[in-house]
Amino acid sequence: MRLAVVTHPLHPIRSPYEGGLEMHTAMTVEHLVRQGHEVTVYGREGTDLPGAEVVPILPPEGAGPDEAGFALRERALADACERILVSDVDAVLNNSLSPAPLQMLGPLPMLTVLHTPATLAPVLAVTDAPDWHPPVHHRWASVSMSNAIAWRHRLPRVEVVPNGIDLDQWVSDERPVPGRAVWSGRITQEKGLHVAIDAARQAGMELHVAGPVSDPAYMADRIRPRLGDDVVYHGHLGHDTLPDLLATGEVFLATPLWAEPFGLATVEAMALGVPVAALLTGSMGEIVAPQAGDLAVHHSAEALAESIRHARRRDRSRVAAWARRFSADTMVEGYLALIEQACEDLEDESARAAAPGTAA
Repeated sequence: MRLAVVTHPLHPIRSPYEGGLEMHTAMTVEHLVRQGHEVTVYGREGTDLPGAEVVPILPPEGAGPDEAGFALRERALADACERILVSDVDAVLNNSLSPAPLQMLGPLPMLTVLHTPATLAPVLAVTDAPDWHPPVHHRWASVSMSNAIAWRHRLPRVEVVPNGIDLDQWVSDERPVPGRAVWSGRITQEKGLHVAIDAARQAGMELHVAGPVSDPAYMADRIRPRLGDDVVYHGHLGHDTLPDLLATGEVFLATPLWAEPFGLATVEAMALGVPVAALLTGSMGEIVAPQAGDLAVHHSAEALAESIRHARRRDRSRVAAWARRFSADTMVEGYLALIEQACEDLEDESARAAAPGTAA
């Protein structure tokens, strides 16, 4: 199958990844290529996805997260959609978080993956418009049930395809260090690293942290003053070194302060056998089973410290066994099934339109 993948072009897609969406896109493309599909990726210059054709739609610098950057990205995505419409692609995988594919790619079979809560104003301006009617040959997949619920009253049908990881990449020979907790992710306010630091200290544990600084002001104001001998920031680690750091933790702290749609970092830690102490928000209740960790009763360092006490006792082999349900193979199989349904629906539409007596 010839597939076009429309990315969110805020960052080039290459390791070390800026966030979960970039990693998700790279992993999905890798698995599609491995299965023999011809994949063309429309993304930012500097994107590195072996086996796929990459069409650069923006230079590597500029078009940042501000309003001017958003306008530049949307123009680039609109141009990408124009190119896709005149290509020989069979179907589209929309990973863009943009309204442009929804507005422009109606003629083509398309699967849109809903990575965020129903809060993206530009996308909602399309889905909530009274004159917008999504084509029957479009499909929608959310990364968790909690996130799907927010979208289901806006879209005709939202399937749940949980995010997955390459389980064979999340292995390590490192052993847990007594008294050590670990945390990884984008360093932003909504990821709650400050809560993790305070909870680890209350639980009497040192904390080792890795991830990109996506919010420099938050890092300067809330995190750097909290660093010390017992809280160590290791920088932005690639997937070649991050598993070894995570494996040294007796417990992984998941601290989303927003309706986290999934939580790839949490699954990565569990795949290594690291039990999780998590704030119960968004998808955490779906991801962190009782055998894999413990959910805090409310969003406070005190509650999370209590969850640390329980979670660190979990059996690591049972934690790793639970994580195996979140595999990239299963995720991509789900995507392909929905894409094939979309293609079949378009064929049925075309056949009905061509049937004798069918009104034009």
